[in-house]
Amino acid sequence: MEKQRILIVDDDPVIALSCKKILGVEGYTVFTAEDGESAIKKVSDETFDLVITDVRLPDINGLTILRESRIVQPSADIMVISGYPSLEDAREATRLGAFEYVEKPFTPDFMLNAVKKVFDRKGWILRKAYINEFKKYIVPTEEMDDFTVYYKDGMWARPLIKEEVWEIGMDVRHFLVSGQLIYVEIMKHMKALAAGEPFARLTLSDGKISEVTSPMTGVVKMFNERANDAISSLVKNYASEGWQLWLARITSL
Repeated sequence: MEKQRILIVDDDPVIALSCKKILGVEGYTVFTAEDGESAIKKVSDETFDLVITDVRLPDINGLTILRESRIVQPSADIMVISGYPSLEDAREATRLGAFEYVEKPFTPDFMLNAVKKVFDRKGWILRKAYINEFKKYIVPTEEMDDFTVYYKDGMWARPLIKEEVWEIGMDVRHFLVSGQLIYVEIMKHMKALAAGEPFARLTLSDGKISEVTSPMTGVVKMFNERANDAISSLVKNYASEGWQLWLARITSL
């Protein structure tokens, strides 16, 4: 995934460069601005995952940057820092949506941990949103371990006891080659599946096509209508986290 982009806004070059060095070493892509006008222009022209701004700047109050950032880039998180902290500023920063209000001076570890906390929370929010959107079409690996009775060449089958049907699916990671995207074409006209017979085709971004065979025989109850939507998101965001994708649900003969 792309490195998180951070904008540091502080008129003290020592602090700005120190934060840039601390966060850059950890793999973040860091930019700096020494005044509010420059910061607002950067936020308007570029995309950032996190904006860290001092309250006292040469031209405008850092809370103005907070307000503008929330309007222009509502998905960006904001952290406010201040060498002259006040309860009033802290309350206003929180009201405007700042994730953190940090008092100067701070140690490198403190800043690094604060930033990691921001992205840990952001990652959880994105993960939760993903799960909520695709929860009917994906299967977390940990939910399969006790029930999967078949796994071969990236394909699996498991019983859904409550529904008295079998679920047939694929391990997305098995079919990825050097990060290439895949597309699945399910033969939705089929009324029944036969063990060892193809019922879908996978297309890799290099043009290679491979057939997907059913691990068991049964009558089709339903196919996964959003398989490709889920695949696209899995490959882009969560391919390494063990998500599985079901393709068909059948009743056994």
